[in-house]
Amino acid sequence: MDKETKDLVDKGIMLPLMEEFYTIQGEGSHTGTAAYFIRVGGCDVGCHWCDVKESWNADLHPPTLANTIVQNVKKYANTVVITGGEPLMWSMDFITNLLQKENIKTHIETSGAYSFSGKWDWFCLSPKKTKLPLAEVYPHADELKMIIHNRSDFDFAEEQAAKVGEKCQLFLQPEWSKKEKMTEEIVDYVMKNPKWKISLQTHKYLNIP
Repeated sequence: MDKETKDLVDKGIMLPLMEEFYTIQGEGSHTGTAAYFIRVGGCDVGCHWCDVKESWNADLHPPTLANTIVQNVKKYANTVVITGGEPLMWSMDFITNLLQKENIKTHIETSGAYSFSGKWDWFCLSPKKTKLPLAEVYPHADELKMIIHNRSDFDFAEEQAAKVGEKCQLFLQPEWSKKEKMTEEIVDYVMKNPKWKISLQTHKYLNIP
């Protein structure tokens, strides 16, 4: 990457774009709603069960002008979800300003492991044990989505829930490879602890992106 391009990426004027697509949101609070997804490359959180490991190396994904991405969004949707990888590795200020000027709602899905940036209509925080969220991120969370891979993850979920605001929606989601076993346990847990809701990866059941 040449210096000029690197400077643009550092400012968020360009982003390492892995993919972008229009689909139905499959998880969490906005399940079932149409949205344009922007998947940004780059992640060092290292979840062993990650289903987009090809996103981890940002160098594999071409730096793309945020203006170009926004023009693509405008063709399809009035809501955009920026995900990754880990989107907060990059400054989100520039692209979210552009999107909101076009009256496009801005949503993010993040581990919270990097400094907060951007202007968000919805902030989905999904903490991971391998690299915890920064303290500055928790107050911004509209939604806390905890992935449940084993029983110890329930304790981790409660630890994280204690750090977000009272209005934050709380979700438990079975890790896909353990869904048969863990969904049953999540159902039981939510019935005993009704502050939580269940999130499922419905897009995988529907066989859509």
